Amino acid sequence: MSDEEQSRRSRTVLERLIRERRETFDEFAEFATNFARDCGEPGTLSGRHVKRLASGRGDGGKPLGRPQQATARLLERIFGVKIEDLLAPPRDHFEQTDDEADFRALLRASNRIDGTVLRLLREQLTMTRRLDRQLGAVLAHDEVLTKIGQVGKLMGHSVMPTTREQLAALLSELRTLAGWQALDLGNVAQSWQHYEQGKMAAKEPTNPAFEAHTSAGQAFVLLDVGDSASAVELMTSIRRRAERKTDRLVRSWLAAAHGETLAADGQRSASLRAFDQAAALLPEHVEECEGPYLALDSVHLSRWRGHALARVGEPDAIEVLTSALDRLDPTFVRAETALRVDLATAFTALREREQACVHIGRAQILAADIGSARQHRRLERLMARIG
Repeated sequence: MSDEEQSRRSRTVLERLIRERRETFDEFAEFATNFARDCGEPGTLSGRHVKRLASGRGDGGKPLGRPQQATARLLERIFGVKIEDLLAPPRDHFEQTDDEADFRALLRASNRIDGTVLRLLREQLTMTRRLDRQLGAVLAHDEVLTKIGQVGKLMGHSVMPTTREQLAALLSELRTLAGWQALDLGNVAQSWQHYEQGKMAAKEPTNPAFEAHTSAGQAFVLLDVGDSASAVELMTSIRRRAERKTDRLVRSWLAAAHGETLAADGQRSASLRAFDQAAALLPEHVEECEGPYLALDSVHLSRWRGHALARVGEPDAIEVLTSALDRLDPTFVRAETALRVDLATAFTALREREQACVHIGRAQILAADIGSARQHRRLERLMARIG
């Protein structure tokens, strides 16, 4: 049925919107009842009641008055349209604005999201992460931004609580990835904003790990602008809030992140204690969970600890970092780049210039391949020290 034909047959905007959903009055009444239960709304609708509202006429053809407040509120939440407009006659197709058409199309698209679509969106994020870690943000960042726009629109027009929550979690993860990419590309202000918007999305899922994860990303932005004291304060607050609300893997990751901020702030002993806590919390077998994606196992934790040791000038850094490099999955190119810069830093501290230059040379190639402005800056500072 064309929009024009549908407009002629529909007596109210409500009737047209229900027809656009490809539902009968009874089917819509069942959907509305389930929606009310899930959202805690007191309003109820029967198929007969929906038919009367959609026709705009009561018994005997009399005009309908305004429905009960609970019913009006329920319909307004479902469609995002005021009850007065829902019960009014629909305008002709040529009077419908482009914005209105887009809005309705997005409502319909969001309503069609099911488990298969959500699984596909998560799989796309997994593939994008793989491209990002192996090829770098220089190639994967635009793809992440596109996906942020797509998921953001779907979430913004989703009315079912369960679906909206899953889209919000996905959007939080996309924003977190975009924040890390922007930081690696040298765009600290953009990185901060991605994390900030990621935190807003992360407030909708019931799992607090999403908000803790994306909030922690801002600590790394603070480190990059030289405010290690604020980074330490932020991570201390995040860990305190997440202590009894998140699983062991998340708490281990947060402890390691805290350890890095402490090392950057020159707090050697506190940093090492944080990494000891991270190791104690790290599960022996890391399994998929409902929380955010975390690339953390014994290898990555050693790499992270080695970075902190190199920051504070500990000779043990070389052994820890070399072991992590030998065991690192070769697809983690960005991680290898950072690891080699850390090794070069550790060798420079011991005045072993030749060994430092070997890792600097390799890190320069990798940083150029993945477009890492962040690692380029670290390499420049390191080469200035070597002379």
